[in-house]
Amino acid sequence: MHTRQEKLEAFGRILDILDELREKCPWDRKQTNESLRPQTIEETYELSDAILKGEEHELSKELGDVLLHVLFYAKIGEEKQHFDVVDVINFLCDKLIYRHPHVFAASEVSSSEDVVRQWEMLKTKEKDGNKRVLSGVPDTLPPLLKAYRMQDKARGVGFDWEKKEQVWDKVREEMDEYQAELDAMAAAASEQERQDAYVRAEGELGDYLFAVVNAARLYGLNPDTALERTCAKFKRRFTYLEEHTIRQGRDLKDMTLAEMDAIWDEAKEKGL
Repeated sequence: MHTRQEKLEAFGRILDILDELREKCPWDRKQTNESLRPQTIEETYELSDAILKGEEHELSKELGDVLLHVLFYAKIGEEKQHFDVVDVINFLCDKLIYRHPHVFAASEVSSSEDVVRQWEMLKTKEKDGNKRVLSGVPDTLPPLLKAYRMQDKARGVGFDWEKKEQVWDKVREEMDEYQAELDAMAAAASEQERQDAYVRAEGELGDYLFAVVNAARLYGLNPDTALERTCAKFKRRFTYLEEHTIRQGRDLKDMTLAEMDAIWDEAKEKGL
């Protein structure tokens, strides 16, 4: 691994390169916060993919891409004379010191759960911090991850089940209510009744998914990661099914479900 001096030199090198690109490259010169935003989101997802796939080399590369975006925003802020990379880093350092009094001051904690509760309480007291517990959850987060983060933040101030096993009653309750509205849709005597039941079913589906996310959180599972892995698994197995069918000169649309299931099970046996 590299020394502290080498790390500082590497940081200075990327700052120099970014300065030169901003001055001499037509593409880099025209970028704004708004134009970079969708690319930043894409780079973040690519980083997420590398993490889930356990590809350490790719992880290193994707971290570099995300770092470039952080420095690019800081460079634009400097050009506007709003802030520069030093302000970004110092703000982060000050925040970390403030929110870790058990490390940098006299406060004491006995567990990681205490650290989370302390962190959330301190955030609401900061001058420029989040004045409400859930205000730190971005509106643009994907719903599944948003539900998880909202529940986790509520937990940080003590709003949670006393025992994790209690969540299952809520999961079953929400599932039953969702099923009842689906049954109401099927039994509707008119289009208006069906539409009304549809709206209620959508609401109950949301409640049910929210309860399932809560159960996952209470048992230490990240539902976003779990669903992402399941999606990847489905893609591998369905692709195997599709390619197997093509090699036979057949079309999936002409196959029976039983025939497709047999090939699907074959994919499972191969560990896909």
